[in-house]
Amino acid sequence: MNFNRAVIKVGSALVAPTSDGCSGQYILAIAQFITKCQQQGKEIILVSSGGVAAGRTIIQHGSPKLSLSTKKAMASVGQMQMMANWQRFFDIPCSQILITQNDLADRERFISIQETIKIQLANGVLPIVNENDTVTTKALAIGDNDNIAALVAQACEADSLFILSDIDGVFTKDPNIHDDAVLIPNIDKITDEIYAMAGTSRNPLASGGMKTKIQAAEKAVEHGINTYIVNGSKSEVFSSLLAKVNPGTRFAADKDIITAKKHWLKHTLKSRGKIKLDPGAVNAVVNKGASLLPSGIKSVTNRFKAGDAIDLVDASNNAVIAKGITLYSHYDLKRIMGKHSNDITDILGHDQGDVVVHRDDMVIL
Repeated sequence: MNFNRAVIKVGSALVAPTSDGCSGQYILAIAQFITKCQQQGKEIILVSSGGVAAGRTIIQHGSPKLSLSTKKAMASVGQMQMMANWQRFFDIPCSQILITQNDLADRERFISIQETIKIQLANGVLPIVNENDTVTTKALAIGDNDNIAALVAQACEADSLFILSDIDGVFTKDPNIHDDAVLIPNIDKITDEIYAMAGTSRNPLASGGMKTKIQAAEKAVEHGINTYIVNGSKSEVFSSLLAKVNPGTRFAADKDIITAKKHWLKHTLKSRGKIKLDPGAVNAVVNKGASLLPSGIKSVTNRFKAGDAIDLVDASNNAVIAKGITLYSHYDLKRIMGKHSNDITDILGHDQGDVVVHRDDMVIL
């Protein structure tokens, strides 16, 4: 369990475990763990939930089911409470980094976040990241800090991701229901069976659950990042981690690491449309590593612009086989689909290239 740079994600149940808002009940032990890691020369980035939970004690609400506007108001005031709660346990300065889906989907902003975190680490600052709930909408929301943590781990080139919650790890069954549930210490490959074991969060303030934690692990391991799900409410967990003993579930990093750009494309950039391909194009894209030519396109759905991400679909079974960045808009593609690349200029009066999606801007799914 050696690591040099790690992202530690802390859930709402640890930051604000009661209806009284933020407390040090659990995060004191977490802060001590982070400090000991830093004393060993390790770099730590913290992804913390808890803004909405902390603000719940201040913003009046009449229903247990909160509206998006109420959550925004809670997050705005609660974020200050949460940051103050973290800072009191550290002698070093902490920074606040609030992000949205757009920040991660835009390549320039993604790199900007990456550069900011690296500079802060170099200057002995503890970056604390959270989703910017105050300005986010349903369209912009990432939805949970588990997946944010995986994307941040990628952005800052971490080698480990620790997801801390009030659960011990991944079990063969829901341990709250089944007495014979067994903790799975190591998962080498994330399969449908692993997802089938995922339950849902019972914490009304939590946006994630075991499913989102496994999704986050899948994103991280594909980028070569070892991922651990551990129980952050147990102080002995941190003693085990410092002793290089796995106290929860470890997801092994994929040895076949995909490039940063393709990882960003696959997990961060939202698809704006779909194009269906004939069998020849499917074979060329999947088995030959070829770029997509207009001649292999059978149909185009939805409206999108040149530069948007789109799904490439096998027309024979409607399966999404790849995701890529298109060089042409939906309007232009409808005019050139099924045509030879040499005919593009004659049809459109211009061309953006001989291919619709270049293989360097494509990830196979």
